[in-house]
Amino acid sequence: MRVVHAVRSDGFAGVERHVSRLAYGQARAGHDVVVIGGDPAAMHRELAGTPVVAVPARTVVQVARALRRTGAGAHVVHVHMTAAELGAALAGLTRELPPVVSTRHFAAPRGGGRLGPVVAAVARRAVDAQIAISRYTAERVDGPSTVVHAGVDDRPDARPARDRDAVVLMAQRLQPEKRPDLGLEAFAASGLAARGWRLRVLGDGPLDEVLRRRADVLGLGDAVELLGRRPDVAAQMADAALFLAPSPGEHYGLSVLEAMASGIPTVADGSAGHLETLGLVDGAGLYASQDVAAGGALLAALADDATRRDELAARQQKTQRERFTLAEQVRRTDAVYAEVLR
Repeated sequence: MRVVHAVRSDGFAGVERHVSRLAYGQARAGHDVVVIGGDPAAMHRELAGTPVVAVPARTVVQVARALRRTGAGAHVVHVHMTAAELGAALAGLTRELPPVVSTRHFAAPRGGGRLGPVVAAVARRAVDAQIAISRYTAERVDGPSTVVHAGVDDRPDARPARDRDAVVLMAQRLQPEKRPDLGLEAFAASGLAARGWRLRVLGDGPLDEVLRRRADVLGLGDAVELLGRRPDVAAQMADAALFLAPSPGEHYGLSVLEAMASGIPTVADGSAGHLETLGLVDGAGLYASQDVAAGGALLAALADDATRRDELAARQQKTQRERFTLAEQVRRTDAVYAEVLR
């Protein structure tokens, strides 16, 4: 099957990572795959060693042009985000496209602002079927959706707690809606800094300097390491003792799934997408949403009990391997394609 993915973007964050992972899995399953959009260097890096063709597109018009070139010979066009839907609608004005499937990544209806209803109507008409990345998202978007959870490949068995560093790891964009400040608050509440533990934050964004100042106010000082975006997240997860995911209302939370696969015991805000992944693990480290005191208490309790960390890591890996593999995501996505191709 020939599949063309499209996202109007020259960046590489959660949506682009989702697209590149799915394209990689589909190519491995034997599909002929093209990816339009995303930061070119990052896409080429993520798709290295695969036959996937990556085409840059940072505007709606560029998406439309690329779809006109590549979409006509495809079985399915798979768009991600409203701007790519608009690109498909524009391309369809001058060339017939195959069925268009749209993945809804954000838990909100299409369109915002003064022209939102018009944009939403145009985008919606281009779409033949919708996929939502979580039940949380499906319940909040416009129109019916099939839920297909993202998956990841299995990773090596978890390293024993005794061999891991005294580090609490966070990996997320430093954006206001992600509330990374809650992670600092939870770490401060845990009291682990006074015991020699560090909070290591991977990710970039406009709140970097704000978080540095907040760490000083909380008396954390050098115990907080803001390292920016890093290519070695998997290695960091293999070394750290605990993973912290403080974002409330996460639409899915791919980093939490990666932490589960890595076998790093995870403490997370108990809301939204986290409930659909980590929430399936017996004894999961979930706390009431935005309750940083409870989050800190969980961190401290796990830090004090290496046996409990090992047991939780094993249960997390088991859940990921049984329910959230990349092969299963490809299989369920193929089932949506099959429906629109009937």
